Amino acid sequence: MAFWQPQPSTKATDLESVRARYDAMFARFGAPASFAVVPGSLGPVAGEWHKASEDGRVLLYFHGGGFVAGSPESHRGLVAKLVEASGVSAFVPRYRLSPENPFPAPVRDGLDAYRGLIAKGIAPGSILLAGDEAGGGLAFAVALAARNAGLERPAGVAALSPWADLALSGMAVLGNRGSDPLLSWEQLFMCARHYLKKANPCDPYASPAFAGLKDFAPVMVHAGATEILRDDASKLGDRAAEAGVAVSVEIYDGMGHLFQADPKLNEAKVSLARLGQFIRSRTAVLVD
Repeated sequence: MAFWQPQPSTKATDLESVRARYDAMFARFGAPASFAVVPGSLGPVAGEWHKASEDGRVLLYFHGGGFVAGSPESHRGLVAKLVEASGVSAFVPRYRLSPENPFPAPVRDGLDAYRGLIAKGIAPGSILLAGDEAGGGLAFAVALAARNAGLERPAGVAALSPWADLALSGMAVLGNRGSDPLLSWEQLFMCARHYLKKANPCDPYASPAFAGLKDFAPVMVHAGATEILRDDASKLGDRAAEAGVAVSVEIYDGMGHLFQADPKLNEAKVSLARLGQFIRSRTAVLVD
């Protein structure tokens, strides 16, 4: 359960309104770059490929949207920026959404996609898991599921403004509610309710902020200092550090949720360059 109750809000939180808000949020990233975006699948999971190279390196990217919204199409602009910054091809799974397909359906889809890459002959050390918002938390959950299933770990895990605490226990959820125009307690509470159904919000596969990250691959997490998910990023960093995992958590002063959408911001350029370098350097480990 969450540690506090929401105050009345003027922001609409019915499902269709929330989905419309997410669509508008992700539209800020604009059109994709000129490289090809083609449909594909990994095992039973459909999705889209962003082709940047043919050297066997892959960014397995999970889109955000509170587990109720978002799609490979909605995230073409954001994924294009990361592919451009890293030079690494990406696959964006069309994982199942709630309330029609609640927890743990997206985790299962993500693990199936990871297994699908390995089945194609791609070395786990050439695969990096990443995502934004709910997809950022999902990237950690899939890495956790892969570890617990005895699969070889990926090259790394990266997240932008991750939602990793579905109990909404971070102090920034309250402290930054006046400075985050994109997300609200009420919106996230509704999304968590649809996703979790009767599951425990502190289940580590739902909320990796409560997971033990022993034997995890290196981690990079970026968030804005003024967003309500700021503490989720910090908690993931804490869990990684406690487990002795190489970790870099970068909280950008004065920045909000997914600030990387604004190409005019120097902080956005720095964040994307840093993430691109992390993806490129980590996946290069096993590339001949």
